[in-house]
Amino acid sequence: MSRDFDVCVIGSGAGAGPIIWSLANAGYSVVVLEKGPYLQTKDFFKDERYGNLRDGYKPDLRDEPHILEEEDDDGHWRARNTYRSGTNFWNGNLVGGSSNFMSGFFHRLKPVDFHLRSTFGAVEGANVVDWPIRYDDLEPYYTKVEQIIGVSGKVVKHPHQEPRSTADFPYPPTEVHPVAHLIDQASEALGYHAIPTPRAVLPQTALGRQGCSYSGYCGAYGCATGAKGSSRAALIDQAVATGRVKVRPYSMVKKIRTDGSGKISAVDYFNKQGQVKQVDAHIYVVACQAIETARLLLNSKGSKHEYGLGNRNQQIGKNLLFAGGGSGSGRLVYSKMKKDKAESLKEFGAFVNRAIQDWYVIDDPDFGPPQKGGTIDFVHMHPNPVVRATRQIYGQNGLIWGTELKRKLERHFVDSRYLKIEAFCDWMPIDDCHVTLDANTKDKWNLPVARVRTGYHVQNLQVGWYLASRGAEVLKKMGAENVISFASGKPPTNLIAGGCRFGNDPAASVLDADCRSHELDNLFVSDGSFMPTGGSVPYTWTIYANSFRVADKIIAQLGGKKSA
Repeated sequence: MSRDFDVCVIGSGAGAGPIIWSLANAGYSVVVLEKGPYLQTKDFFKDERYGNLRDGYKPDLRDEPHILEEEDDDGHWRARNTYRSGTNFWNGNLVGGSSNFMSGFFHRLKPVDFHLRSTFGAVEGANVVDWPIRYDDLEPYYTKVEQIIGVSGKVVKHPHQEPRSTADFPYPPTEVHPVAHLIDQASEALGYHAIPTPRAVLPQTALGRQGCSYSGYCGAYGCATGAKGSSRAALIDQAVATGRVKVRPYSMVKKIRTDGSGKISAVDYFNKQGQVKQVDAHIYVVACQAIETARLLLNSKGSKHEYGLGNRNQQIGKNLLFAGGGSGSGRLVYSKMKKDKAESLKEFGAFVNRAIQDWYVIDDPDFGPPQKGGTIDFVHMHPNPVVRATRQIYGQNGLIWGTELKRKLERHFVDSRYLKIEAFCDWMPIDDCHVTLDANTKDKWNLPVARVRTGYHVQNLQVGWYLASRGAEVLKKMGAENVISFASGKPPTNLIAGGCRFGNDPAASVLDADCRSHELDNLFVSDGSFMPTGGSVPYTWTIYANSFRVADKIIAQLGGKKSA
């Protein structure tokens, strides 16, 4: 049967880019349906008002809300429209998705992450399972990401260093801020192992992109040089240049349509003018981001798919993951340092690039039996001046103003440097963290929106507190004042996975080990939805690596790489 394209990819972020790039280079035709615009590197600029305060790269929540369910102190679930709550699960609707705005912390998962259940046993109240693949299956693809996306860093020995097929990263570390050396010294004094943080940021011109300009405005901003390894800059632009890829921006997918036999017949989507169009292909890939991927599949009902596409066993949307962990900060006061040291800390633009993974597995009798721990990253306070200044308007007794506010702003911006702790641990998959469709709320296309329940497991908090407190020890050893550390059950909205977990048992998973639907042999899901557990690092590198792996499975299913 004739089809419009070999493959239709819905979405264009980290889960889509490797598939688009790989298929194009293998000789196959691809259509990409992306809800947002197709911007280029020249279109990005450091405008806090547009990008951060006004969410210029995100949908208007009046038109495209989610319904957020949170548990109150009495154990009741309360639902609020995100336009009212202020929570925003959108992280960038444009070609390249949220990878345009990532900070690019690229840590690999480790072998233990692939078999948590068999290593540590069951966790009461959590749906922890082993992955259907192993670290060795993904390792070549982690390496491929380093080379094609461009990952900078330096491999140093530490207690939980994962096995590698190459001795080091293909690019040297980006420039580091002088505060990194203070972290090194404090960690060494405490017997800890500070390591350079790998970044998906090029330190120099390479791969047809410019190197980092060290503006200081990286995370939450689009990259104006192309140094950041976004899906668009590193993969999709090159794929489009082959002539085999058609990107259709402003294309909101309405439904994946199926015929009477239950097979996919086409994709219905709204174009920029609001007209419903159709496209078909031999293979379909969904990579919309975990919440929206579940929503699309649940909205794609048919005569043979009464619960949604590929959802016979009603697993889609279950076991949603965020990133567990803790946080903290400390203040390095210039007046209490030698002048040359204080002046060096005032430097702006370079990254901290330091992490500690000494407690990736916690083996501490005071904490209990050995269990999975996580990663501590040290980062600058985000440079956004308006946001930072706004946070200074409160004192111990409420709002402050006048001289008191001026002096507080001066202390915050001029007299000291703040250093933050970001601790990452596994978000335990539980029954009360999931995506469903809301029965009453529809978006501007008249489609039911996602209803997101964000329950959490107490182990998230326990491990998060443990890690954050260890990071706080380092800050104190550095001489920081006002050191705080904490953990929270509130999920970070920029790190989302799960909802379509892969596995060998169709009754308990949505996808097989190749991220192909158990029910449809030409439907793949390649964003972070596939993850049954999230590991103790940001997800992006693993999503990229798995997407390259899935691309090889799709190419094999299509008949292999075409001859030139």
